[in-house]
Amino acid sequence: MSDWSFETRAIHSGFNRDTKTGATSVPIYQTAAFGFDSAEDIADVFQGRKFGHVYSRISNPTVSALELRFADLEGGLGAVAVASGMAALISVIQTLAKAGDRIVASRSLFGGTIHLLEDVLSQMGMGVDWVEATNLAAFAAAIRPETRGILVEIIGNPKLDVVDVRGLAAIANHAGVPLIVDNTMTTPYLCQIRELGAHIGVNCMGKFLTGNGNAIGGIVVDLGTFDWKNSRSERIQEWSRKVGKMAFLTVMRKLVTVNTGACLSPFNAYLFLMGLEALAVRMDRHVINATSLATHLASHLAVCHVSYPALPGSGFEDLVKTQFGGRGGALLTIRLGSKEKAYLFLNALKLVTIAANLGDARTLAIHPASTIYRDFSESEQQASGVYVDMVRVSVGLESIQDLFHDFDQALRVIQGSSLKNAIGETHA
Repeated sequence: MSDWSFETRAIHSGFNRDTKTGATSVPIYQTAAFGFDSAEDIADVFQGRKFGHVYSRISNPTVSALELRFADLEGGLGAVAVASGMAALISVIQTLAKAGDRIVASRSLFGGTIHLLEDVLSQMGMGVDWVEATNLAAFAAAIRPETRGILVEIIGNPKLDVVDVRGLAAIANHAGVPLIVDNTMTTPYLCQIRELGAHIGVNCMGKFLTGNGNAIGGIVVDLGTFDWKNSRSERIQEWSRKVGKMAFLTVMRKLVTVNTGACLSPFNAYLFLMGLEALAVRMDRHVINATSLATHLASHLAVCHVSYPALPGSGFEDLVKTQFGGRGGALLTIRLGSKEKAYLFLNALKLVTIAANLGDARTLAIHPASTIYRDFSESEQQASGVYVDMVRVSVGLESIQDLFHDFDQALRVIQGSSLKNAIGETHA
């Protein structure tokens, strides 16, 4: 990693100006295959005697530039970019574990990730042990001989509980298993998870990293903090004797992502590279807007409760300060008293978009209980921080005054409806 600052590396790392054309942006190598001058040349690449791109399912220059840049931003050994955040998570687990193995996971994971672990891993013969995200002792107690990793989201989505990465890293190191941190909610700009002791970083690149909701992708970074010679995975142990510290990344790329076809398209890689260039500026604005909006809504009479990690009284102020420099991210939730009021509020929004994504330049809102968590029981929803009257808000980059105006006018619709109902009940 260079001595440049984060902002500079986000623009310059992983690519030098193209010497043939002078292009300053990474070219899009939109091709399936790459030609060779001779049968001997392509055979040498296949047999590992020299480097070369053969087929874009295996590697691609645009994707490679993205991997180099993002690994630099995370301070890691290297990265593997894949087709989605979900592909990144399953690739990590398939690299570490096999049938009969288990993963210890936070209960606060995103609903789609919970489905992945429960519905997909079970079909592969793997198991999951669920633990409350903030209970360090429970994580330590859940680790068994079959455990191959600990998986957490740095900020739960949408529970918004913050994990103690240093504490979890100490537990993982003592047990000899890697700590996998999904850093999507903070990105490497707000939190350097390597400095907190994490071993593997995962990011859904279609959120804050691209910044405008125009592409889907995921990326995995080996942070260089785990000794793979002592891995509980026999396969990784075997590869560590061949390639040393690059064993995890080698197994993931050569034996998992290449063979499962989880490749990232060159065009999407280009979009992510462009998004990274302005990540720092955007995240600063996201945090300013989210903090202002959360504070504004916390005093509104129509709002029953606001959850935002940096708000006083959240219970996570100290972790937000020590891990994120006091910056609580861009996601918040509000509770409005009933599902009917939540729907009324969403339908009254004019500037804000009702959508299932987050991390967009646009402010997005959704009713999680009836969408992402629709197949969860009430108790399962509440364990994930989801309530029937809750709205999740991903705060964008618009003028904060315009956001205040839109939220206030939508909340007035709720207040007006409540007043009409109260008058109706009185007359009845």
